[in-house]
Amino acid sequence: MDIYKINDVNELIEGNSYVGRGIIIGKTPDAKKACFAYFIMGRSANSRNRIFSEKNGEVFTEPFDASKVEDPSLIIYAAIRSLDNKVIVTNGDQTDTIFNGLKDGKSFTEALKSREFEPDAPNLTPRISGIAYLGDNDFDYEMSILKSADAEGTKCNRYTFNYPSIAGLGHFIHTYVCDGNPIPTFQGEPERVATLNDIDEFTNKLWNALDENNKISLYVRYIDLETKTVENRLINKNK
Repeated sequence: MDIYKINDVNELIEGNSYVGRGIIIGKTPDAKKACFAYFIMGRSANSRNRIFSEKNGEVFTEPFDASKVEDPSLIIYAAIRSLDNKVIVTNGDQTDTIFNGLKDGKSFTEALKSREFEPDAPNLTPRISGIAYLGDNDFDYEMSILKSADAEGTKCNRYTFNYPSIAGLGHFIHTYVCDGNPIPTFQGEPERVATLNDIDEFTNKLWNALDENNKISLYVRYIDLETKTVENRLINKNK
Protein backbone atom coordinates (compact mmCIF):
# COMPACT_ATOMS: atom_id res chain seq x y z
CA MET A 1 0.00 0.00 0.00
CA ASP A 2 1.36 3.41 -0.99
CA ILE A 3 0.67 5.67 1.99
CA TYR A 4 1.81 8.69 -0.04
CA LYS A 5 -0.52 8.08 -2.95
CA ILE A 6 -2.46 11.16 -4.05
CA ASN A 7 -5.89 10.02 -5.20
CA ASP A 8 -8.04 11.39 -7.96
CA VAL A 9 -11.15 12.53 -6.08
CA ASN A 10 -13.30 10.79 -8.70
CA GLU A 11 -11.81 7.46 -7.65
CA LEU A 12 -13.00 8.02 -4.11
CA ILE A 13 -16.58 9.12 -4.69
CA GLU A 14 -17.71 8.16 -8.19
CA GLY A 15 -20.18 5.29 -8.02
CA ASN A 16 -20.68 5.82 -4.27
CA SER A 17 -24.29 6.88 -3.78
CA TYR A 18 -23.81 8.55 -0.41
CA VAL A 19 -20.66 10.02 1.12
CA GLY A 20 -22.76 12.64 2.90
CA ARG A 21 -21.13 16.02 3.46
CA GLY A 22 -17.50 16.56 2.51
CA ILE A 23 -14.66 19.04 3.03
CA ILE A 24 -11.47 19.39 0.98
CA ILE A 25 -8.60 21.72 1.88
CA GLY A 26 -5.31 21.85 -0.01
CA LYS A 27 -2.88 23.79 -2.17
CA THR A 28 -2.95 24.08 -5.96
CA PRO A 29 -0.17 22.34 -7.95
CA ASP A 30 1.42 25.68 -8.85
CA ALA A 31 1.63 26.47 -5.10
CA LYS A 32 -0.06 29.82 -5.68
CA LYS A 33 -3.48 29.25 -4.12
CA ALA A 34 -5.27 27.69 -1.19
CA CYS A 35 -8.14 25.47 -2.27
CA PHE A 36 -11.34 24.84 -0.30
CA ALA A 37 -14.38 22.77 -1.22
CA TYR A 38 -17.53 21.90 0.70
CA PHE A 39 -20.45 19.84 -0.58
CA ILE A 40 -23.69 18.51 0.84
CA MET A 41 -25.80 15.51 -0.14
CA GLY A 42 -29.18 14.36 1.11
CA ARG A 43 -31.52 11.37 1.09
CA SER A 44 -34.62 12.80 2.78
CA ALA A 45 -36.92 15.48 1.38
CA ASN A 46 -35.93 17.74 4.29
CA SER A 47 -32.22 17.38 3.52
CA ARG A 48 -32.70 17.84 -0.20
CA ASN A 49 -34.68 21.04 0.28
CA ARG A 50 -31.53 23.18 0.55
CA ILE A 51 -29.29 25.56 -1.34
CA PHE A 52 -26.01 27.35 -0.62
CA SER A 53 -25.99 31.13 -0.49
CA GLU A 54 -23.09 33.54 -0.06
CA LYS A 55 -23.34 36.77 1.90
CA ASN A 56 -20.38 39.06 2.58
CA GLY A 57 -17.90 36.25 1.99
CA GLU A 58 -19.70 33.80 4.27
CA VAL A 59 -21.50 30.71 3.01
CA PHE A 60 -24.80 29.46 4.42
CA THR A 61 -27.17 26.58 3.86
CA GLU A 62 -30.71 27.82 3.36
CA PRO A 63 -34.09 26.25 2.54
CA PHE A 64 -34.91 26.10 -1.14
CA ASP A 65 -38.62 26.10 -0.29
CA ALA A 66 -39.18 27.49 3.21
CA SER A 67 -42.73 26.13 3.30
CA LYS A 68 -41.42 22.56 3.17
CA VAL A 69 -38.88 22.75 6.01
CA GLU A 70 -39.55 20.03 8.60
CA ASP A 71 -36.65 20.44 11.04
CA PRO A 72 -34.06 23.18 10.48
CA SER A 73 -31.85 22.31 13.46
CA LEU A 74 -29.24 20.20 11.65
CA ILE A 75 -29.58 21.41 8.07
CA ILE A 76 -29.45 25.23 8.29
CA TYR A 77 -26.13 26.77 9.36
CA ALA A 78 -23.13 28.88 8.39
CA ALA A 79 -20.76 26.55 6.52
CA ILE A 80 -17.83 28.91 5.85
CA ARG A 81 -16.72 31.92 7.88
CA SER A 82 -13.45 33.85 8.10
CA LEU A 83 -11.73 35.55 11.01
CA ASP A 84 -8.61 37.61 10.36
CA ASN A 85 -6.29 35.25 8.45
CA LYS A 86 -8.31 32.12 9.26
CA VAL A 87 -10.89 30.36 7.09
CA ILE A 88 -13.33 27.98 8.83
CA VAL A 89 -15.43 25.37 7.05
CA THR A 90 -17.70 22.80 8.72
CA ASN A 91 -20.79 20.66 8.19
CA GLY A 92 -22.87 22.27 10.94
CA ASP A 93 -23.36 25.08 13.40
CA GLN A 94 -20.00 24.27 14.96
CA THR A 95 -18.72 26.83 12.44
CA ASP A 96 -19.99 29.46 14.87
CA THR A 97 -18.58 27.54 17.84
CA ILE A 98 -15.10 27.67 16.30
CA PHE A 99 -15.49 31.30 15.19
CA ASN A 100 -16.53 32.45 18.66
CA GLY A 101 -13.92 30.28 20.34
CA LEU A 102 -11.13 31.82 18.28
CA LYS A 103 -12.40 35.29 19.18
CA ASP A 104 -12.17 34.26 22.85
CA GLY A 105 -8.56 33.08 22.43
CA LYS A 106 -9.24 29.36 22.17
CA SER A 107 -7.60 27.07 19.65
CA PHE A 108 -9.52 25.17 16.97
CA THR A 109 -9.35 21.98 19.05
CA GLU A 110 -10.28 23.69 22.30
CA ALA A 111 -13.32 25.34 20.75
CA LEU A 112 -14.62 22.00 19.52
CA LYS A 113 -14.38 20.38 22.96
CA SER A 114 -17.83 21.77 23.71
CA ARG A 115 -19.36 19.90 20.75
CA GLU A 116 -19.90 16.30 19.71
CA PHE A 117 -21.51 14.27 16.90
CA GLU A 118 -25.01 15.15 15.72
CA PRO A 119 -27.98 13.81 17.78
CA ASP A 120 -29.60 12.03 14.83
CA ALA A 121 -29.71 8.42 16.03
CA PRO A 122 -29.26 5.81 14.70
CA ASN A 123 -26.81 7.51 12.28
CA LEU A 124 -25.06 9.74 14.85
CA THR A 125 -23.57 11.78 12.01
CA PRO A 126 -20.01 12.99 12.66
CA ARG A 127 -19.25 16.68 12.83
CA ILE A 128 -16.45 17.44 10.39
CA SER A 129 -14.54 20.73 10.47
CA GLY A 130 -11.55 22.38 8.86
CA ILE A 131 -9.54 25.55 9.36
CA ALA A 132 -6.77 27.15 7.32
CA TYR A 133 -4.24 29.63 8.73
CA LEU A 134 -3.18 31.92 5.91
CA GLY A 135 0.29 33.44 6.17
CA ASP A 136 2.71 35.18 3.82
CA ASN A 137 2.53 33.18 0.58
CA ASP A 138 1.78 29.96 2.44
CA PHE A 139 -0.61 28.34 4.91
CA ASP A 140 -1.21 25.30 7.04
CA TYR A 141 -4.48 23.72 8.08
CA GLU A 142 -6.26 21.44 10.51
CA MET A 143 -9.16 19.06 10.14
CA SER A 144 -11.37 17.54 12.82
CA ILE A 145 -13.96 14.80 13.13
CA LEU A 146 -16.16 14.26 16.18
CA LYS A 147 -17.82 10.85 16.05
CA SER A 148 -19.65 8.47 18.31
CA ALA A 149 -17.56 5.95 20.24
CA ASP A 150 -20.34 3.35 20.11
CA ALA A 151 -23.64 2.52 18.45
CA GLU A 152 -25.61 4.03 21.33
CA GLY A 153 -23.90 7.42 21.24
CA THR A 154 -22.78 7.30 24.87
CA LYS A 155 -19.33 8.86 24.28
CA CYS A 156 -17.60 11.01 21.66
CA ASN A 157 -14.27 10.29 19.99
CA ARG A 158 -12.34 13.41 18.89
CA TYR A 159 -9.69 13.44 16.18
CA THR A 160 -7.70 16.44 14.95
CA PHE A 161 -5.25 16.32 12.02
CA ASN A 162 -2.61 18.99 11.36
CA TYR A 163 -1.16 19.52 7.88
CA PRO A 164 1.43 21.74 6.22
CA SER A 165 0.28 22.78 2.76
CA ILE A 166 1.97 20.91 -0.11
CA ALA A 167 1.59 21.86 -3.77
CA GLY A 168 -0.89 19.62 -5.56
CA LEU A 169 -2.16 17.94 -2.40
CA GLY A 170 -5.48 18.27 -0.60
CA HIS A 171 -7.09 16.37 2.24
CA PHE A 172 -10.66 15.14 1.99
CA ILE A 173 -12.90 14.25 4.93
CA HIS A 174 -16.55 13.24 4.64
CA THR A 175 -19.24 12.17 7.05
CA TYR A 176 -20.04 8.70 5.69
CA VAL A 177 -18.30 5.77 4.04
CA CYS A 178 -21.32 4.89 1.88
CA ASP A 179 -25.08 4.49 2.11
CA GLY A 180 -26.60 2.16 4.69
CA ASN A 181 -28.98 1.90 7.63
CA PRO A 182 -27.57 3.11 9.88
CA ILE A 183 -25.09 4.93 7.63
CA PRO A 184 -21.46 3.89 8.34
CA THR A 185 -19.36 6.86 9.45
CA PHE A 186 -16.02 7.98 8.00
CA GLN A 187 -13.00 5.96 9.15
CA GLY A 188 -9.35 6.88 9.53
CA GLU A 189 -7.29 9.88 8.43
CA PRO A 190 -8.58 12.37 5.84
CA GLU A 191 -7.92 11.06 2.34
CA ARG A 192 -5.14 12.49 0.16
CA VAL A 193 -6.54 13.95 -3.06
CA ALA A 194 -5.14 15.84 -6.02
CA THR A 195 -5.97 19.51 -6.43
CA LEU A 196 -6.06 21.44 -9.72
CA ASN A 197 -4.84 24.90 -10.70
CA ASP A 198 -8.07 25.79 -12.49
CA ILE A 199 -11.03 26.41 -10.18
CA ASP A 200 -13.63 25.64 -12.85
CA GLU A 201 -11.99 22.35 -13.75
CA PHE A 202 -11.79 21.34 -10.08
CA THR A 203 -15.40 22.41 -9.40
CA ASN A 204 -16.80 20.52 -12.38
CA LYS A 205 -14.72 17.44 -11.63
CA LEU A 206 -16.03 17.25 -8.06
CA TRP A 207 -19.64 18.04 -8.92
CA ASN A 208 -19.77 15.49 -11.73
CA ALA A 209 -18.32 12.77 -9.50
CA LEU A 210 -21.04 13.16 -6.85
CA ASP A 211 -24.09 10.92 -7.08
CA GLU A 212 -26.70 12.56 -9.33
CA ASN A 213 -29.66 11.63 -7.13
CA ASN A 214 -28.24 12.64 -3.77
CA LYS A 215 -25.98 15.65 -4.45
CA ILE A 216 -27.43 19.00 -3.43
CA SER A 217 -24.87 21.81 -3.42
CA LEU A 218 -21.16 22.49 -3.87
CA TYR A 219 -19.03 25.51 -3.00
CA VAL A 220 -15.39 25.95 -4.03
CA ARG A 221 -13.07 28.79 -3.02
CA TYR A 222 -9.53 29.54 -4.21
CA ILE A 223 -7.45 32.16 -2.36
CA ASP A 224 -4.31 33.62 -3.96
CA LEU A 225 -1.62 33.25 -1.32
CA GLU A 226 0.26 36.39 -2.39
CA THR A 227 -2.55 38.86 -3.09
CA LYS A 228 -5.29 37.17 -0.99
CA THR A 229 -7.63 37.55 -3.98
CA VAL A 230 -10.62 35.22 -3.69
CA GLU A 231 -12.35 33.23 -6.44
CA ASN A 232 -15.58 31.36 -5.68
CA ARG A 233 -17.79 28.88 -7.49
CA LEU A 234 -21.24 27.85 -6.22
CA ILE A 235 -23.50 25.15 -7.66
CA ASN A 236 -27.02 24.41 -6.40
CA LYS A 237 -29.00 21.50 -7.78
CA ASN A 238 -32.16 23.33 -6.74
CA LYS A 239 -32.50 26.45 -8.86
